[in-house]
Amino acid sequence: MNDLAGTAAVDLLTPERVADPYPVFAELRRNRPVFYNEHYRAWFILRHDHLLAALKDTRFSSDRIRPVFEHKLSEAQRRERAPTYRILGEWMVFRDPPDHTRLRQLVSRAFTPRAVARWQPRILEVVDSLLAELAPRGRMDVISDFAYPLPAVVIAEMMGVPATDRDLFKDWSDDLMVLVFGARGTAGRRERAQSGLLELSDYLSGLVRRFRAAPAANLISALIRAQEGDERLTDDEITGTCILLLFGGHETTTNLIGNGLHALLRHPEELERLVARSDADGLRAAIEEILRFDGPSKMQVRMAATDIDVAGHLIRRHDMVYLVQAAANRDPDVFADPDRFDLQRNPTDHVGFGFGLHYCLGAAVARLEGSIALDALARRLPDLRGGPEPPEWHPTLISRGMASFPVSFTPSDGGIMA
Repeated sequence: MNDLAGTAAVDLLTPERVADPYPVFAELRRNRPVFYNEHYRAWFILRHDHLLAALKDTRFSSDRIRPVFEHKLSEAQRRERAPTYRILGEWMVFRDPPDHTRLRQLVSRAFTPRAVARWQPRILEVVDSLLAELAPRGRMDVISDFAYPLPAVVIAEMMGVPATDRDLFKDWSDDLMVLVFGARGTAGRRERAQSGLLELSDYLSGLVRRFRAAPAANLISALIRAQEGDERLTDDEITGTCILLLFGGHETTTNLIGNGLHALLRHPEELERLVARSDADGLRAAIEEILRFDGPSKMQVRMAATDIDVAGHLIRRHDMVYLVQAAANRDPDVFADPDRFDLQRNPTDHVGFGFGLHYCLGAAVARLEGSIALDALARRLPDLRGGPEPPEWHPTLISRGMASFPVSFTPSDGGIMA
């Protein structure tokens, strides 16, 4: 790879690297595990030990919205982008303690193991409904026909969004994704993202007002009721949290299902193993290996709150830092034969959902939906195989997911989940 020698301007969003980022990550991890990338004007950390230390180190701040707005934008840019930064500033993933601690304690009450487990019957129903329609066709786009609708329906129902309004979120989410997940060079991305973000915020603010006046059995009402001592969430914090959960909740699960099926179809012996052992322990192990091997998050972003030395490299205050989870999860110092997809591995040290303070709040929901979905696809669609067209991957820096993934299979009635 010629651009890895001499210069630090490594483009990670070429078509080849979007489709398969792991070769370039492996070479960087071996030869330049901590380096400043001039192309992105940011530091990249790729080794598992360095990344884990950074995730534990509070000097790597998640509060990067306010500093960027205040110090890195021109006056004109601040005026233009103020609505975006105001809304994103309410997301707990962009907060540090003590604000993050307060928000997470209040929001986490809605994601206890008991609360998540109550959704299993409904997830099974949604999967049954989707497959009943898809199985007789003999082909589908995994993303648009299955992996997107499943978590979108579930998270919308959790929040109390009327069924007639669920399709509204598809366009809003797509517009926001290219901004939050770093799709550089996408024409008009900031303008579209801000427009969609404002529309989504207005919509959810209306739901917050509705459920504050008339509480119901849903997530928004639970957030309104949430209290820790004298602390409560403001309406702006509830709206911002709902945007984060709606966006992050379904995007992460969509990518987990899509990436997982892609890995299984490329490794038919592992697909057979999954079908042969679809008990709870086997499904849990499969999800953990998918998260390690090709998870939905390539990187997490931090900002240096002060000067920090990492492996002899001085990262200056206010420098942006990309913690490359996808590279750390294939670090041979931690995982034997790391480029091999092995459902018997059951890795416990992967960082697919992060680590520490900002460990993915919706991880339990994503794991539950992912395990049910992949088990159903593997067992109920005979001879499942990739379609004639290759998958189309989203050209994003931070996330790892597909825009489309055509597959075919022998038409059937799809059966019903036990």
